[in-house]
Amino acid sequence: MTKWKQEQLRLENAYARAMLHEDGIVEVTTKRQWANGTRQFKLPTGQLLATYKSGYVRRCDSSDRIWQLNPKYKREIRWVFLNGTELVTQRFTTWSRAKIWSGLARLNFLHEYAKKNYLNK
Repeated sequence: MTKWKQEQLRLENAYARAMLHEDGIVEVTTKRQWANGTRQFKLPTGQLLATYKSGYVRRCDSSDRIWQLNPKYKREIRWVFLNGTELVTQRFTTWSRAKIWSGLARLNFLHEYAKKNYLNK
C-alpha cells in the first residue's frame, strides 16, 4: 500500500470515528465487506447505510431492498440502427447516478445524508 493510500485510509477511519462520537453512527463492516472495499454503518435509528469501492452509497433496508443514494442527473443517450435500408438515429433522455470516487467523500456524503434524512440535524 502506498503512503498516499495509507494516509487516505487513516483519514477515512478518523472520519468514521468522528461520526460515531458526533452522531452515534456505528461501523458494522464485516471482514468480507472490508476486503471488498465496502464500509457499512448502522444509524442510531436502526437503518443501515453503506459505501462501496465502486463509487456508490446505498441504503440497505434488507437483502432485497438496496437503494442507491448517489446524486442523480439527466443524460442523453443515442444509438444508430438499420430500419430496413435506412439508418435511423434514436435519442432518449435517461437518469444516471454520479459516482463518488473518493472514500472520504463517500463517507461525508453518507454522513450528510444520514443527518438530513434520519438524524434531524
